[in-house]
Amino acid sequence: MTTTWTAAHRAAAINPHESPALFESRGFTDQTVRQFLRLAGGGDAIRIRLTNRYGREPLEIGGAHLALRTEGSGIDPGSDTPLRFSGAPTVTIPAGEETVSDPVELPVHAGEELSVSLYLPGDTGLTTFTAIPYDTGHAVPGNQLSAQLLEDPEEFATGHLLAGADVLAPAGTRIAVAFGDSWIEGAATTPGTDNSFPAQLSRRLQHGWIVNAGISGNRLLTDAIGEHLLARIDHDVLAVPGVSHVIVHIGLNDLGLPGHFAHPEPAEGPTAAEFKAGLTTLADRLHAAGLTVIGSTIGPYKGTVHDGYDTETGQAVRHEVNTWLLGDTHPFDAVIDVAAAVADPADPDRIHPDHNAGDGLHVNDAGAKAIADAVDVTLLNL
Repeated sequence: MTTTWTAAHRAAAINPHESPALFESRGFTDQTVRQFLRLAGGGDAIRIRLTNRYGREPLEIGGAHLALRTEGSGIDPGSDTPLRFSGAPTVTIPAGEETVSDPVELPVHAGEELSVSLYLPGDTGLTTFTAIPYDTGHAVPGNQLSAQLLEDPEEFATGHLLAGADVLAPAGTRIAVAFGDSWIEGAATTPGTDNSFPAQLSRRLQHGWIVNAGISGNRLLTDAIGEHLLARIDHDVLAVPGVSHVIVHIGLNDLGLPGHFAHPEPAEGPTAAEFKAGLTTLADRLHAAGLTVIGSTIGPYKGTVHDGYDTETGQAVRHEVNTWLLGDTHPFDAVIDVAAAVADPADPDRIHPDHNAGDGLHVNDAGAKAIADAVDVTLLNL
């Protein structure tokens, strides 16, 4: 059987030096960092992607191991495998760059939890990171790459340096990239359960799978939390091996973050015309690459607890954009009505109580499932 490298996990990166910031950035010194991922698809071999994309100095990796996860910080010692980079057990990643490990001849399957342990011998400085990783990470002093269980580890909620994994899948395997904001990334869903709406949708598919390139706080038009969506197309979509479809949810932060950051002063976000033009540019660029592009309506957020986020102007723009997306002049191949899937019928601008994660802005596991269940899977002919 002919095989080809295909993305089976992705984690979109944030610059730790950006301002304003919603998430605390950090670094490591003489520590082993153990983090986890769950594969969206399987293959006959696997390779791991590491990133120093936003680092300001070269990043020294003093060793890296791949293993099957058991629970907590534990690994199956029989599966523990040193990673190599061009044949070497260590690698230095230049500032602004990424690296891919040599292939590990290990059959892997969709849904498997893997552990990636990195020994970081020097001072990393602030590291390129991910807002909402698959699960809580762990760090311990020194080189403990092969430890079956990390004793009294420091835990952290963000993800660091781990950009994804590719698998050697049958040639012709096609995947979708879920591209957008916190509703894509899965903020407020339960850590370690892989319950973002793209992950729950992926488990409904008969062929192919979905990898996640969401960034919580991300915007379509403005750099803030991560580069804006239009700037991320090349790296986070077009460079992903196996991509044929893109699912987009974006807009909440374009409408709400300006007021939130300026609170209690007023602030202006994009007009509906500006936002529609941005979505059209996004769709056109992805179509030019031969991809199928599925848009979505902007989710509800009336009454959110985040100060300054919910404004009359923002809600008016949301309504106009959503009406356009549900009409017949939008630029997408199809549109998922995300808003309708989780709205409160008594007040459609609000998230339904059963789907509200508690802040009025994010959905919980059940809300993410409601979105996944609302998608016509025939749109994803992977």
